[in-house]
Amino acid sequence: MSTIGSRLVCSGCGASPGPWEPYPFRCPEARPGDDVDHVLRRRLDLARVSFPLDDPEPNPFLRYRGLLHAARLALAGGIADDRLRALVRRLDDAVAAVDGHGFRTTPFRRSEELGRACGFSGAGGVWVKDETGNVSGSHKARHLFGVLLQLAVAEELGLVERAPRPELAIASCGNAALAAAILAAASGRTLRVFVPPHAEPAVLARLRELGALVEECPRDGRPGDPAYHRLLEALAAGALPFTCQGNLNGLAVEGGQTLGWELAAAGVPLDRLVVQVGGGALASACAHAFDEAVALGALASAPRLDTVQTEGARPLRRAFEALERVDADDPVAFAARHRSRFMWPWETEPRGVAHGILDDETYDWLAVVEAMRATGGRPLVVDDESLMAANALAREATGIDVDPTGSAGLAGLLALRAAGDLDPEERVAVLFTGVVRTAPTERRRHDEELPRTRHPVASGLRAR
Repeated sequence: MSTIGSRLVCSGCGASPGPWEPYPFRCPEARPGDDVDHVLRRRLDLARVSFPLDDPEPNPFLRYRGLLHAARLALAGGIADDRLRALVRRLDDAVAAVDGHGFRTTPFRRSEELGRACGFSGAGGVWVKDETGNVSGSHKARHLFGVLLQLAVAEELGLVERAPRPELAIASCGNAALAAAILAAASGRTLRVFVPPHAEPAVLARLRELGALVEECPRDGRPGDPAYHRLLEALAAGALPFTCQGNLNGLAVEGGQTLGWELAAAGVPLDRLVVQVGGGALASACAHAFDEAVALGALASAPRLDTVQTEGARPLRRAFEALERVDADDPVAFAARHRSRFMWPWETEPRGVAHGILDDETYDWLAVVEAMRATGGRPLVVDDESLMAANALAREATGIDVDPTGSAGLAGLLALRAAGDLDPEERVAVLFTGVVRTAPTERRRHDEELPRTRHPVASGLRAR
């Protein structure tokens, strides 16, 4: 373990950035075409940290600072804890000045109506983690605030010059781009955003209002997401990855772990977590968070992890099934060295109502597959009708203004229940991850298209 008690290790080749590397985002040994799944994962010296179960601090980046790589770097570099806390608060205040509020622990509550709709008993039920009121209206800002803290600590320690600052870059269709633009504006940094042509006009307008440099990226015949290709070109030219793709920035996954730590600290002994998956950072963050909570004694065991993708793009399901067919002593290690046999861009342009999880690839796929295999989970696939039905129930039962991407985990849960694959006494959590952003006229059309059934289970949803 490094002198700071935290290091980032490539899950594909085992390489690590140096302990004082200011930008420890990508594997230093990654080479184009080497077919290794280079994704940095943060590893802590567990003997030097503890899990703050009883800390009343509402800001997760203060409460869990002892588990963050940037905080370990700051303390090792001579920044005292009170100065570190002041730095986090200063960044959070700047975010609040742009977005109206900073980071706070988000609500996590049992939904009696969802429990009844899904047929759970009094002992079991459905708990909802509501991220729609978080910074930027989704969970994405969590992933990026940890990266922003790393950039700030690197400057405080003199590991990099304060000026000129490198440009930040991200590829996203919506929520991640908005989160990145808010944090970039709060910190006075330049952000370049690569988006698909179908991005919501309201999102594009807000990005430009925040000062982001927006570039629309139509498909050009190459396999994969054109915005992602443009992002890679920007990184090669010197931009920093301010993005939620774990393979491009391992610390973005760590920032998302604050959500999982909040679940672990909530006192609900969950049996199962159902998570929607696009690029994979959210699911891998939850998996890592639960593993660390167990290792630090905050939980007895991690819940089963099930994932949800759509008919329009399901590369994680394809990879999971391919791994099940591998004849090797360690299939996961084999997959880490032969990525292209398991993960490649979806052959047709992804389409569907859950725009936020229509990624051509699940970039952080291997960690998610590992977690499903370890906990007995499975990769679910649901169609657009099921996603819309789940969204109707989610909004009616909870009053949360969640979009179809944000309620996709509930669609997976409903499909499991309809197929008879849930015990009525299970305690299950779903994550409502994004607020509806459509303009009023588009919103009315969306609402008119929603199924009118109160209980989607009864409409015959099935897990495939």
